[in-house]
Amino acid sequence: MIWGVHFITFVAPIVLAIEVTIPLTAPSGAASLMGSLVSLSIEQDRWTDWAGTTEPNTFFNNVLDNLVQITNTLPFVRIGADSEDHTDFSYDVEYAEDIFPPSSTITPYPEASNITVGQGFYDIISHLPNGTQVHWAVNLREYNLTAAYLETVALMNAFSSAAVVEKNITLKFIEVGNEADLYHNNGGRNSSWNVQEYVSQWEEFAYNVSTTANLSKTSYTKLIGAAFAESSHYNLSGFSPQAIFNLGVLESPAGQLIETISQHHYSGSFCTGGGAVLQDLMTKSYIRGNISAYSPDVEATLAKGLNYILGETNSMSCHGAPNVSNTAGAALWLLDYTLYATQVGISRIHFHEGIGYKYNLIQPATLNYSILDGSPIAPLAPHIQPAYYAAIIVAEAIGSSGTAQAVEITIDENDVSGFAIFEHGSLSKAIFINTIAYFSGAGARNSTHIDFSFTGSGHTANNMSVKKLKIGYASDTTNLTWGGQTYETSDGRVSGPLTVDVLPISSGVDLQETEAILVTFL
Repeated sequence: MIWGVHFITFVAPIVLAIEVTIPLTAPSGAASLMGSLVSLSIEQDRWTDWAGTTEPNTFFNNVLDNLVQITNTLPFVRIGADSEDHTDFSYDVEYAEDIFPPSSTITPYPEASNITVGQGFYDIISHLPNGTQVHWAVNLREYNLTAAYLETVALMNAFSSAAVVEKNITLKFIEVGNEADLYHNNGGRNSSWNVQEYVSQWEEFAYNVSTTANLSKTSYTKLIGAAFAESSHYNLSGFSPQAIFNLGVLESPAGQLIETISQHHYSGSFCTGGGAVLQDLMTKSYIRGNISAYSPDVEATLAKGLNYILGETNSMSCHGAPNVSNTAGAALWLLDYTLYATQVGISRIHFHEGIGYKYNLIQPATLNYSILDGSPIAPLAPHIQPAYYAAIIVAEAIGSSGTAQAVEITIDENDVSGFAIFEHGSLSKAIFINTIAYFSGAGARNSTHIDFSFTGSGHTANNMSVKKLKIGYASDTTNLTWGGQTYETSDGRVSGPLTVDVLPISSGVDLQETEAILVTFL
């Protein structure tokens, strides 16, 4: 008899060991972290689905309130984007009447090409949680002063109503025009459209909007500047903060009401389809390259005494890429992207959302078509998507003290990011992210062991708690857990027992591929 011999090969995971050095007190220049660091930008055409018409959207309010429970601060809500420049006002409309182009496999849920809104469209802002700060936009693209005037009147009527005032929901910013640098591409202006014409038209419209809204240097509500899709940086013939500063926009009557410069940015595009790669999105150097490209704009803005935000951003433009933007890997991208942005002076980041968009943190309405290709599906109730977990993690890192600061930890590894968090000037927490995309069939899952050393004076902890974002595979779209708990519930509230490891500092921590951990120094 001949016996068959079978050899089974076991592939052991590789463990890389590194040591990181963390200051015990916040270095000078450490970035301040606002509780609203992760905020939202909402496509205006289906605003009624987010807020609710006859009653509030409980699911949406719940997922906002989850963040309030952690930071005592609500995210800012920007309402506008592409559809802001396709909006007109009519007293004959109660909420909104939208005209949408056909759905496609690339864009299953397209923006409306025409939106006519009535007073109720603005009044339902009262459905948001108490204390929400709002950034709302009006139409510049159509070059219709009457439309901009009527929208502004309706906006101010809503925010002066008893229902809104009682809930302390406030209009912090008005934005005039969305991505005007692209008007020559999208039919908004002719091919000769340039930044000089933009500044002239913006000043005209913004002056009328600010006069109608009774804005002043002492008013709570101010104007947003720029809101460009791209930047020419120091090429002053193009569109950039530097270019409009050079043209004197800040000295104009309306420009003197600009408090914040907004930039829009996506890390890639899916506007014509194509093969977006999840690992590319997650890669540490790719994230830093996308953010640091705007450092000149940030520096120029801060030098003028203004704040700089990403007023609209997300992974891939045109609503995200399938099996990339809607995945667990995108949650790690958002976490690293957000925290690194603070290091170059960006104070708030509005992640863009729309009904059925692939890159959403939140799907607030029932969906009847696949977000991936537009095919019919069984009704899918409101739910969060993986990127929402990143918003929760950022919130927990910031906490509720109002004193949080962050510095990036120097880690000479291509796939591990780290950030130290300080409260009241002292080391409080650290976040570590492994951005290697681990997929099904990849074999053993490798990890990095991290040991700690500390510099400077201050309290050195002996123990730490470790909370983990557990992910099966980078391509997963469900079944993530944060500290053993899930937010993938019918009401958007957290569920399940909390799991946190308490370990001696001397033991260090292990960080798997496609994982994030929050270390709290005890």
